[in-house]
Amino acid sequence: METLEVALGERSYPIHIGPDLLARADLLLPHFSQKKAVVVTNETVAPLYLQRLCATLSSGSVEVLPVILPDGEQFKNWETLNRVFDALLGALCERNTTLIALGGGVIGDMGGFAAACYQRGMPFIQVPTTLLSQVDSSVGGKTAINHPLGKNMIGAFYQPKLVLADISTLDTLPDRELKAGLAEIIKYGLIRDPEFFDWLEINLDKLLKRDRMAMVHAVQRSCANKAAVVAADERESGERALLNLGHTFGHAIETGLGYGEWLHGEAVAAGTLIAAELSCRLGWIDAGTVARIERLFVRAGLPVMGPHLGVNRYLELMSHDKKVLDGKLRLVLLQRIGKAVVSDVATGAQIAEAIEVRCTKMGNI
Repeated sequence: METLEVALGERSYPIHIGPDLLARADLLLPHFSQKKAVVVTNETVAPLYLQRLCATLSSGSVEVLPVILPDGEQFKNWETLNRVFDALLGALCERNTTLIALGGGVIGDMGGFAAACYQRGMPFIQVPTTLLSQVDSSVGGKTAINHPLGKNMIGAFYQPKLVLADISTLDTLPDRELKAGLAEIIKYGLIRDPEFFDWLEINLDKLLKRDRMAMVHAVQRSCANKAAVVAADERESGERALLNLGHTFGHAIETGLGYGEWLHGEAVAAGTLIAAELSCRLGWIDAGTVARIERLFVRAGLPVMGPHLGVNRYLELMSHDKKVLDGKLRLVLLQRIGKAVVSDVATGAQIAEAIEVRCTKMGNI
């Protein structure tokens, strides 16, 4: 097992990474202030891992209330969130009852947002079961639901007490979900860790084959990168925005197609190539670097062309991005592999050209 810490003073918390951690009561129970927990999960994950987690909690005499939600990005909304609040109120949960999110990024985001809101804040534990959630969404305290006009537009910063990343849960992850998680892993190499990008070029096939040692290293390195950024900029006033490489374009893809048509990691992959294309047009990276980035995403089985929504539709959707400042769109772009910046220097024409080049066909998944 590898253990990292997100250093946020008295709100610091550990990230445990390794196999068979769902059975480790010694890692979970110290974080409970009362012997009651609500486990929020979904219809896909519950049959696989809910009983195992409940057995671990019961061994410490923790009473468990499961809340099982429908599975999918299209359910990341107020209506589904209210089902969590209905369960919390119906069970007379108190503000020191612990809420555990068992699942992928959608469950983690909704569970965390529910925990942030219920009685103005209740203890929260992340137990991510997808590669994307283990390397990205479970760490850092971003919680949210979607709105028809934009992804993750309604939410709160709310840090968990613990992140328990059980690598064994990746054994049941569909290949498409595994590949989607690789997009966020590649992102860390691109924005701040060039040696990790080099490692990924050498070891990507091992990750695709779910080699246990390679997977632990990739998750640990990704979490270490994110933990360092979050510790330096918890509320995204500066450096943390770099974690959104490809996300402004990717969120436009997800919203424009309809939530759930493309997985988040798939949209981020295509969005990252649009950002790389724009960086090249600004003269910051050359065409060879764009090709190198594209090769790695192709090997990972991820789309490198976005859907043709139309330039105006992309720009309309991107205008809702959370990095818009004083009405001006700021984008995360690349100066080289391992060095990203937040910039507003690209003209509307340059952004439109990059979208046109990278979104000329429906990128079939």
